[in-house]
Amino acid sequence: MNLNNTIKSKIFKIIWITIAWTLFSFFQFLNSYGNILEMELDIREINVFSRFNLSILRGVIAGIIGGSAVVFLWERWLRSKPYGWTLKSTFFSYITIFLLISILTNAFFYLNPLNKSGIDTWKEVFSLSFSIRILIPLFSWLIVVILTIIALLVNDKYGPGVFRKFLMGKYFSPRREKRIFMFLDLRASTSTAEKLGEEKYFSFLNDVFKYSTPSILKSNGEIYQYVGDEIIISWELNIGLQNANCIQCFYEIQASLNKKRQYFMNHYKTCPEFKAGVHCGYVMAGEIGVIKREIAFSGDVLNTAARIQAQCNEQGVNLLVSKSLIDSINLAVGLKSREIGAMELRGKKELITLYTLSLNI
Repeated sequence: MNLNNTIKSKIFKIIWITIAWTLFSFFQFLNSYGNILEMELDIREINVFSRFNLSILRGVIAGIIGGSAVVFLWERWLRSKPYGWTLKSTFFSYITIFLLISILTNAFFYLNPLNKSGIDTWKEVFSLSFSIRILIPLFSWLIVVILTIIALLVNDKYGPGVFRKFLMGKYFSPRREKRIFMFLDLRASTSTAEKLGEEKYFSFLNDVFKYSTPSILKSNGEIYQYVGDEIIISWELNIGLQNANCIQCFYEIQASLNKKRQYFMNHYKTCPEFKAGVHCGYVMAGEIGVIKREIAFSGDVLNTAARIQAQCNEQGVNLLVSKSLIDSINLAVGLKSREIGAMELRGKKELITLYTLSLNI
């Protein structure tokens, strides 16, 4: 993969935040200008063009700096830190960033050669940036930041890209589409649960999912469901086939968990290992539910992928892939396939030929 898809996703978020916040700053300018006109004040002393530039600059700088803080810091703090610590740290860092942006944008305005006011620039910049008048924009931008974080958290709840499709009504009416599904299941999960106990095993699963997620995002996968100790991952067909994303995902996840081997051994005396079944085919996709709505997939491909994964123990391998997927995919350099043979899967009348894959080291 040419560029880590996780970084690309974060950059994409920052771009959209910057656009949204710039529009918000522009509407603030329009509101202020409209109030001046409504009150029939003399605007000859006001450089409207310079004020307009200031509003756009404020939105862009806020989007780049504040958006980066939201995406790279505050989102991560909300997921990994206690809420009390996160709220205090986020609030104080927000104040710092707000004052920094205020200083930068005021400096631009008062150092702008179009501004003929003759004010002692830097003194005016700092007096404006730390005056009582900043309280209104301080709290209005705080609301914007909170709404942005909520939107990102909701997006993460549904999965990257899924919330956008949900809002656009893509699946309001059921539609037929071809997808790839991977059923990931933890090996020796029953014995691990017995050894760790309920509470510690829950923490174990949470850590496994946490350290697996970046690899799923890197492969452009969508987390469809968590089912106990199982993760169901889905790709649109062309995305999953590109660069063998749906296969690379499995090895990326295992590599990520192996990097954390010492952590898992220290905390849980075991290192997690997944087995997986991968299959592709047509499914019906659509919104389902009344109180708790979600996008659901139904079709034989899901049952088949689950049955394929169940064969991993019998075949003594960690990864099994259906022939239909192998025939469609262009295996990346470093991957080689080996045919296992035609298998009779539980609940299936037709035999399905399975392959296992391994890394060429």
